[in-house]
Amino acid sequence: MQKRRSIFLGLVACCLVTTFIACKKEAKNAATDVTAAQDNTMAESNYNDATNMVDASAALGANFTFRTETGQNVARIEDVLGGCATVVVDSTSTPRKITIDFGATDCSCPDGRKRRGKIIATWMGRYRDANTVITIGFENYFVNNNQIMGTHTTTNLGLNTAGNLVYKIEVKGSIVKANGGTITWNSTRFREWTAGATTPLNILDDAYSITGTANGTTAAGATYTISITQPLVRKMSCAFFESGKIELTPTGGAAWTLDYGNTGCDANASVSVAGLSYDITLF
Repeated sequence: MQKRRSIFLGLVACCLVTTFIACKKEAKNAATDVTAAQDNTMAESNYNDATNMVDASAALGANFTFRTETGQNVARIEDVLGGCATVVVDSTSTPRKITIDFGATDCSCPDGRKRRGKIIATWMGRYRDANTVITIGFENYFVNNNQIMGTHTTTNLGLNTAGNLVYKIEVKGSIVKANGGTITWNSTRFREWTAGATTPLNILDDAYSITGTANGTTAAGATYTISITQPLVRKMSCAFFESGKIELTPTGGAAWTLDYGNTGCDANASVSVAGLSYDITLF
């Protein structure tokens, strides 16, 4: 009887240990998934913002620094770039060139982020023409002390059947995080300009719908692939994606979903994997 009782207790102990290890593994995997979601969001947001800022500068079409006019009935460029950026637009040389210089020290921008360094864009021909290719690079460019690097190529595909301009955006980038580690991010995106194209001086009424795929490596070294399963919606009046879903598959792991929600302009999103859901805050 005593022997049977000992065997029973041993089996219970083994089950408890196995369950504990499985729970630890599940928690570790979930933590990795959340980290991948946050690192991907950082990359997605920063490279998308670079496109927005170059587009805003091209729309103005002139050199400028911070202006102090008030009472305008359209959004000013400072509503996108902040008050300390200097923009130089060279529309006569070949290739054309835009330099957005936030300076050597942090510049506080309207979206709550701090930037320093330069975003530099070059292109041939007319900026808005179909087939125009715009190349964006970075020079000592930091956002919240995270260094943004890599190449960013935008090709104007012209109008789609809905009459909206569509751009193909290819990024081969890396981000050195302020708290350690480096993110790599390679993507092919299709960016449809769904609102605001007819009012180039009113930047904040612009809206975009983004689809495509990507792959990357988190700062911790985990690799993953991405597919946008519901178009990402970004309005220039908001610093975050307002809606859309991404399916991310870690190498050797189960697919999970990053959901930007549908509550409008906020920093909230969620990650779902294996029946579990985690709330995250975008940055």
